[in-house]
Amino acid sequence: MSETVDQSRLYPRVTSFRFRRGTLTPGQRRNWDNLWPVLGRDLRIGREPDGTIDEPPLNADEWFDRSAPLILEIGSGTGISTAAMAADEPQFNVVAVEVYQPGLAQLVGLVDRGGLTNVRMIRGDAVVVLDELIEDKSLLGIRVFFPDPWPKARHHKRRLIQSGTLATMATKLVDGGVLHIATDHADYTEWIRELLENQDTSRTHLVPLEAESPISLARPTTKFEARAADEGRVVTEFVYTPKEGDR
Repeated sequence: MSETVDQSRLYPRVTSFRFRRGTLTPGQRRNWDNLWPVLGRDLRIGREPDGTIDEPPLNADEWFDRSAPLILEIGSGTGISTAAMAADEPQFNVVAVEVYQPGLAQLVGLVDRGGLTNVRMIRGDAVVVLDELIEDKSLLGIRVFFPDPWPKARHHKRRLIQSGTLATMATKLVDGGVLHIATDHADYTEWIRELLENQDTSRTHLVPLEAESPISLARPTTKFEARAADEGRVVTEFVYTPKEGDR
């Protein structure tokens, strides 16, 4: 990505992520230059003078050149889980959202070496992607693995999982679709549990999945998760599905 890109257009709000700078290796740079135009998309949200959004909505069938159930992964990191799960589920299209360019570059390499045709990537704010690019009832699954816990109380407003975000996710999932969240941060676990227990049930909301999941819930163990286990941190997983409001 050119250094002249207006960062305020890529990340136009108080975000749920840290914008980490990093350099690409020569191999990653070659992959990025050659493959990103096909596999990736930089999110640039701006408003026209009439207030409309100038970012076109996601047309997954056109982007993947096929029609298949769609999974959105938020915060794909270095892409190890994304690539492994996509390889195991070739019947699904997977869109990974991440802001960290070296992580996306690594995923580009994994996709290329693995010959994966069912992975695409968006660089930008996942909340904006959900709000502006994703149609209602269009996702079979949403995966949020180890989101930044923002542990300091004054930063909790930056956490990705908020009541509004959960409400949006509920509307984006198809009937029977799955939201799968995993975290190893004890306070964030309680935060998520409390939000799920206090949803507005008068509109579409999320309830624990009791049926068989239509997508795999088996995650590969990354080195970061292994480190968490070594440090005694317990991973908690939330698997929920949308339910229509009670009114």
